[in-house]
Amino acid sequence: MIDFRKLTDVEPALQLSPLLRAAHRTMQYAAENNGIGLTATKAFQRKFVHWAVEHVDWPGYGPEEAFSVSKVVNEYEFPPIQVVHFLLLHRKLGRHYKGKFLLTKKGKDLLNSPGALFDQLIPFFLLEVDHTSYGRLDERPFGTWDVWLNVMNVELEQGLTEKQLCGLFYGDGPDWDNAGWRELAAFSSYVLKPLEWAGLISIHEVEGGGRRDWMCFKTALWGEVLRLETDEMDRKTTQH
Repeated sequence: MIDFRKLTDVEPALQLSPLLRAAHRTMQYAAENNGIGLTATKAFQRKFVHWAVEHVDWPGYGPEEAFSVSKVVNEYEFPPIQVVHFLLLHRKLGRHYKGKFLLTKKGKDLLNSPGALFDQLIPFFLLEVDHTSYGRLDERPFGTWDVWLNVMNVELEQGLTEKQLCGLFYGDGPDWDNAGWRELAAFSSYVLKPLEWAGLISIHEVEGGGRRDWMCFKTALWGEVLRLETDEMDRKTTQH
């Protein structure tokens, strides 16, 4: 069973969630600018997307990366904002009206309540959204969030590499330089990336043995918000 504890609005760990931060700043922008302009296809207009690239402070995707190929970035080229747009609409925090994205009453009520906003967005994003819809592959790894989170709750206490984490569930074979790269990529895209976006883990690039790797760690938000069946095992592991 996965239970998300309700957090107060002053919980410091909320600042660790990139997705919450991006959603809140999008909502603030809409509130302060009489909405966000939409394109003919009902995507956010480039003016806002460019503002978002500069201001949402997204891990691994800032202005340098965004504008390295082109000086023009559309919503579909900045997946975090595309996901935020979908979430705000689906959770009825915003709506499209006369060519603009506007906050609903519910959205306005949550504008200054980050704890309640997290509760509205993040559990749904993590457990209900099809992460292949914005990922690098159309492949979903075998497994469930209940299994992934409960195992990581114990095994990730001291940090593990992306490959080591994948190995916990699928064996040690998959690697980026062999036939198992698709399995590793699917796990990274469908499981690790959403956890990083939610703010529950942090991922850091490291170098070793002449090649790059990525280390994953639980954040303080993980312990504050998640209630899992393996919590008691996690405490015993930490004590020893």
